[in-house]
Amino acid sequence: MTSERVTDPRAFGRVAVLMGGTSSEREVSLDSGRNCLEALKRRGVDARAVDGIPALVEEVIAKRVDRVFNILHGHHGGGEDGILQGLLEAFGIPYTGSDVLGSALSMDKIRTKQVWLSLGLPTPRYVRLARNDDVAQAANSLGLPVIVKPACEGSSVGVSRVFSEKDLPSAFALAARYEGDLLVEQMIVGEEYTVGILGDTALPTIRIVPAGEYYDYHAKYIAEDTQYICPGLSDQAEDEMRALALAAFQTAGCAGWGRVDVMRDRSGANYLLEVNTAPGMTSHSLVPKAARVSGIEFDDLVWQVLETSLTRGGTRP
Repeated sequence: MTSERVTDPRAFGRVAVLMGGTSSEREVSLDSGRNCLEALKRRGVDARAVDGIPALVEEVIAKRVDRVFNILHGHHGGGEDGILQGLLEAFGIPYTGSDVLGSALSMDKIRTKQVWLSLGLPTPRYVRLARNDDVAQAANSLGLPVIVKPACEGSSVGVSRVFSEKDLPSAFALAARYEGDLLVEQMIVGEEYTVGILGDTALPTIRIVPAGEYYDYHAKYIAEDTQYICPGLSDQAEDEMRALALAAFQTAGCAGWGRVDVMRDRSGANYLLEVNTAPGMTSHSLVPKAARVSGIEFDDLVWQVLETSLTRGGTRP
């Protein structure tokens, strides 16, 4: 999919920048949303903030919205699980990002893995864990160390790295605070990368080097000493990871823009972790960093993301 390029901000109509919501990622979404709203206003777009899906419904019913820039993160009141997309499809309102299928599928890490594995795309080995399953048995079937996490959360929420069997119960308890299935995953020892997607293009890779041992919530959104090396690779290795990320994004039914997280082990093998269909747009966020290396400054990035909504072409009933 290649978005239309426009120069007149009036082409977008009245844009609701949808942020906040009620998911576990609310605060990050508010930060992202404020940045995107300011960027659109600087470019002359008739845009305003809307906090959460119920408030958006009121605006849509009152016919005060022509288009939605979705920067809600997560699910259960976030905008990445397909529910918002289905609502907007029903009202004929065009929006940024992936559609119902891509959003719902990629929010579920287990089902995304199933699609990737069916197509021969590499991802760490895993075990789906129901609430009454034996976490020790699942971990031992993979071999320690493992990652224990909720299957449908983002931003490293509820994630634990487990090196000893005695730590499994606390990791399980943390992940079980969140709804849905749990996931026990083979831990890939190596370097962490992310690849932003804009339209049909994979942006330069970013190698993430946290000051601490792991790239957790604190390193993502709070710490000022995390290093981001972009491009993270060179030559053939860079091309291969970008091609893999784009294939992973598209085979998960995603479109418009997003981000694919990848681990690279010490032998140079790549493993897909997950897709984010409404990535962060904060001062610490990764898609803006990669876009900047490609010559796309923040305001133009936000404009190009909004342009992807023009290919959807919703028409209100």
